[in-house]
Amino acid sequence: MNLPNRVTITEVGPRDGLQMETRILSIEQRLDLIAGLVEAGLSAIQVASFVHPGRVPQMADAEALIQRLPPSDTVQFSALTLNLKGVERACRTSIPWIEASFSVSENHCMENSGMTVAQACQETIHMIAAGQRAGRKIRGSLQCAFGCTDPMDTPLEQVVQAAKVVVDQGADRLVLADTAGLATPPSVQRMLAAVLPLAGGVPVALHLHDTRGLGLVNVMAAMEMGITYFDTALGGLGGCPFIRGAAGNIATEDTLHLMDALGIETGVRIGPIARWSRRLSRLFGHDLPGKVYRLGRDDPPEF
Repeated sequence: MNLPNRVTITEVGPRDGLQMETRILSIEQRLDLIAGLVEAGLSAIQVASFVHPGRVPQMADAEALIQRLPPSDTVQFSALTLNLKGVERACRTSIPWIEASFSVSENHCMENSGMTVAQACQETIHMIAAGQRAGRKIRGSLQCAFGCTDPMDTPLEQVVQAAKVVVDQGADRLVLADTAGLATPPSVQRMLAAVLPLAGGVPVALHLHDTRGLGLVNVMAAMEMGITYFDTALGGLGGCPFIRGAAGNIATEDTLHLMDALGIETGVRIGPIARWSRRLSRLFGHDLPGKVYRLGRDDPPEF
């Protein structure tokens, strides 16, 4: 196998994970969680999203949370946006990385942002430009890159065209998101074979969901194609409120366990993250989808 020596994990649990839970954590609880993730060695954490508070109430206090983040030269804190208004809100905070995100599935794009794919693509051009003018780093992400309700409902050519727009606008990273969890190893490798040549020097990341149990298999397929950036969520938290049945992200602990087994460096410790996953599982009153977090018992006090 042609595998990398090191991969970079972006922890998206504080955003993608918490937005799917009915219980809303306080700013203090979320700051404790973020501090724990930093202590575990994570160098990239998505902490919030600037979206309509009526649709995603868990992220309603994004500005207040970011204001209280500890200053750091070593951690890339990021926040997700879906439109120019969201970017403008983000730019009024100190968040250093902004994710300009849109769906390449027509149905999901309309549900998620109220725009067609063509409209969202044009909006993203303005979003990236606004973030760059404010001196922010940009993650340009394509939701439903592997399909929404069926793998065939998002043509590969449409994904490639959208990826080219993001790259041409000077994004610092291109993220391909399997929002519905439809990706398979062959589709991952076909996608990367089409996208990597046009990405040039822009790093490509995968944001994988584990709806059908192929998340880590897809990680393996992507690493064999040279991918070294992956989004994960502690305990396998997450999902999409606009896709029926969409499960959580690949679990951070499970991904780290795989990397450890393969001798691939991450700089992240499994134990502290697993303890936080168990803590959140008790707080939310249900098991999380991940597996490795269930194996330990040395937990800190409750919130």
